[in-house]
Amino acid sequence: MFESLKSSLKRFKKEIKSTFEDSPPEPDVSPASDTKEETPSETISLKDKASSLAQGKAIFDQKGLSSPLHDLELSLLSSDVEISVVDAIIDAVRKDLVGTTRKITTGIDSVVEETLKKALLSVLDESTFDFKSFLSSNPPPVVIIFVGVNGVGKTTTLAKFAHFLDSMGYSTVLANGDTYRAGANEQLNVHSEALGKKLITHQQGGDPTAVLYDAVEYAKAHGIDVVLCDTAGRLHTNKDLMSQLEKINRVVSPDLTIFVDEAIAGQDAINRARDFNEMAPINGVILTKTDADTSGGAAISIAHAIKKPILFLGSGQEYDDLEPFDSITFVDNLLN
Repeated sequence: MFESLKSSLKRFKKEIKSTFEDSPPEPDVSPASDTKEETPSETISLKDKASSLAQGKAIFDQKGLSSPLHDLELSLLSSDVEISVVDAIIDAVRKDLVGTTRKITTGIDSVVEETLKKALLSVLDESTFDFKSFLSSNPPPVVIIFVGVNGVGKTTTLAKFAHFLDSMGYSTVLANGDTYRAGANEQLNVHSEALGKKLITHQQGGDPTAVLYDAVEYAKAHGIDVVLCDTAGRLHTNKDLMSQLEKINRVVSPDLTIFVDEAIAGQDAINRARDFNEMAPINGVILTKTDADTSGGAAISIAHAIKKPILFLGSGQEYDDLEPFDSITFVDNLLN
């Protein structure tokens, strides 16, 4: 998972180590008369660097970091990391390292890794969402709607989410608001039977708002904690389906709207999330098929791009294959 992104970060650490620790300094032969006014981070002499290394310290200067940072930038872009996120990561690393002297008693690797960790966490700072607190702070039934484009795994993700809520002790009812796609009722019915859940459906071609409204009323009447609502796959450019979503929001008033897309879509997933959020505001993101994503660009970029948290990462077809997103664990896995 995310092998391309992991490799990019590993290469950067290796290049920094080679530049500042492994390469022996050469004598400074610059004539004194040619000395110009420079910033402190640029005036570090090779003699000073050698002296610092002998004392177990490393001085990071702009010149030495220039090539590794450039290579890291290109590697991140090739891993489908969104350009504004790449800029934020590079700027954070540069600001943290350039012109500083760091103890390297545990090696330069650990110094650079800590810097990368802080930079990556800074672009993931939107990805903080406590589901337990969210559910406990909203009176039942809590209404959650799943939206996104066709074929990214919304229905399977909804079923996984119902299983996840079961593990937390919350009862659920499922609602099929995808009234246009042939086989949508049957697909969700397979999951509802496997999970032992009540499924609210109408005939194909019916009004999805009416389906979701009936599901909410059923939950109220039967003391159900959470209503999980599937919707038709749609593009933000489809005016009819987007206006339908606006009607759902107006009539049902969901407590949480989750955008679902596949991690392997990379930059497309980021663009779709941004466009979708502008047309019909979402509250969070679930990325599917992360086990097949070798780049990792969407996972590292999407929260920063739309300022909404990643809630879960999905992988595989089993109901247990849905993992709450934790930014610290995510970054640790990327760096190790």
